[in-house]
Amino acid sequence: MNIGIAQGERNPNSSWLNSRGVWLTYIILVFVLHFILLSIPYITTSVAWTLTTTIHNICSFYLFHLIKGAPWETSDQGLARRFTFWEQIDNGVQWTGTRKFLQILPVVLFFIASFYTKYDKTHFIINLATMLLAVVPKFPIFYGVRLFDINRY
Repeated sequence: MNIGIAQGERNPNSSWLNSRGVWLTYIILVFVLHFILLSIPYITTSVAWTLTTTIHNICSFYLFHLIKGAPWETSDQGLARRFTFWEQIDNGVQWTGTRKFLQILPVVLFFIASFYTKYDKTHFIINLATMLLAVVPKFPIFYGVRLFDINRY
């Protein structure tokens, strides 16, 4: 037993995403959020879907693209400290299964929300804006890019 040293994995902060059942759990949590919103009185189905996509996309933007580092000591000698959670997934390798899943899910939620809102202009603009907020930073061209020096250090 080694006491006082880092985990055996290089970066356990993002390796859990490749575990069995994570994608299904992620989808179930999104639908649980949707059902919670539907259970609130006076919230229609279209508003619930717009809120679901908006909450999901804003939370994923914050968690994947604004928070940097790892919550515990990693065996990479502090390399994870400079990267966002998105940049740490699969050690920065682009177009892996996990990254594709996390890029496609906001788009699928956008299509579902657009369908259930009957392509209402207001809902469409809100859903499109938050979908772009969640998807565009995930493009490989933005890997390591800090716009306006936000989150640079």
